Amino acid sequence: MTAPTPHSPANAAPAAGTPGTPGTPGTPPVRWGILATGAIATAFAEDLALLPDARLTAVASRTEESARRFAERHDVPRAYGGWEQLAKDPEVDVVYVATPHAQHHAATSLLLAAGKPVLCEKPFTLNLPEAQDLVRLAREHGVFLMEAMWTYLDPAVRRLTQLIDDGAIGEVRTVQAEFAFAAEPGGSGRLRDPAAGGGALLDIGVYPLAFAQLLLGTPDSVQAWGRIAPDGVDDNTGILLGHPDGAHAVLSCSIVSDGAQRAEIGGSLGRIEIPRDFYRPDSFVLHRRGHEPEEFRFPREPGHGYRYEAAEVMRCLRAGAVESPLVPLDGTLAVMGTLDTVRRRIGLRYPGDRD
Repeated sequence: MTAPTPHSPANAAPAAGTPGTPGTPGTPPVRWGILATGAIATAFAEDLALLPDARLTAVASRTEESARRFAERHDVPRAYGGWEQLAKDPEVDVVYVATPHAQHHAATSLLLAAGKPVLCEKPFTLNLPEAQDLVRLAREHGVFLMEAMWTYLDPAVRRLTQLIDDGAIGEVRTVQAEFAFAAEPGGSGRLRDPAAGGGALLDIGVYPLAFAQLLLGTPDSVQAWGRIAPDGVDDNTGILLGHPDGAHAVLSCSIVSDGAQRAEIGGSLGRIEIPRDFYRPDSFVLHRRGHEPEEFRFPREPGHGYRYEAAEVMRCLRAGAVESPLVPLDGTLAVMGTLDTVRRRIGLRYPGDRD
């Protein structure tokens, strides 16, 4: 049985509550905390500053010095040299977890147990059992939880899925997507560290896989091929997802070859081409049988693209929702399950993996 896709009409949010819509005038701002102080935490903080109904109130890191430096750069009132302090802060309404993904489970479970709503960066966890544990915690405590899969909330992707739901290309039968870049040869750091969940699959392969499952649902057949580099991470992986009705997705991710990050969706009545950056596109082309190609353009708004996921979280919190209909937890679990299957197919293991 396939999980419902986040863009399906049954899961669609009301038009008045689409991501990026500010709260009602006079509504108190949502007070954010950020856990971690790296590059993605910085980008998120800069995007929060663009939302008039958001306030960055606190930041936490494993060291107080790192938290203080971040707080000074972003004018954050409180800086904590420990995760527990942030979890207990009554002046924080929701926390964005921006740690490397090997730490997502520990950080998010601490926050959920303290009753703190969480937006957790993708990939959600290292594996499906960890993801299931977080979803169980959130549901047991009745606390909001969402994966920061910004692609699902991007305006261009929302428009694209709306066109597909309206039948613009008929039944979706094929999805092709790639995410590839050539990392610095001989590099080190998180991307090359198995203990950090490094490699192509979890770091960037989650994008084409989540994109395919957004459009086709959960596959019942998964094939994959990949190269495990000497440092123990996958650096070049291909994936084929199959569905009972014959629909399929051909996906790839690589940190040793350049790519345009393009995607194409084939349907019974036409196709949609995304020429570059499918995970956050600024344009796509609709080809319909009997019609001239139609290009859709989406001028870049200020920021890095994280404002839409932050706005969706705030919309949900104000509505009293414990999960987003646009990034549902069951969909996150389905993607994590497919990632686990791909790992088994290519023989990719991380320290601490259990058989």
